[in-house]
Amino acid sequence: MTDSSALDPEDRKIVTLARSARARNGVPEGAAVRDETGRTYVAGTVALDSLKLSALRTAVAMAVASGAKSLEAAAVVTEAESVPAEDRAAVADLGGPGTAVLIAGPDGTVRSTVTAG
Repeated sequence: MTDSSALDPEDRKIVTLARSARARNGVPEGAAVRDETGRTYVAGTVALDSLKLSALRTAVAMAVASGAKSLEAAAVVTEAESVPAEDRAAVADLGGPGTAVLIAGPDGTVRSTVTAG
């Protein structure tokens, strides 16, 4: 478990935004990504009959659609213990394989940090 108080303030911010998206929308996951200019993109799980996306893949898609050229970091708030390979791959596609992905529980406590690649 990572001490959330020891996080960089910008990383703490994306965890807080991801947690808020999850709670506000009543979805299983919330995610936030930060691009190369410091802009953040926040999303929740998408579960339509015709479209299913994790919160993290949705946040990455929002960043791409908004013109982001790369990612500095990503965060996902979930009850799951890990992030699926597809989610890490989406982050790596835009941010590179070394991009940090913070995994936090519903209470916002960061449980682990993995790299996208």
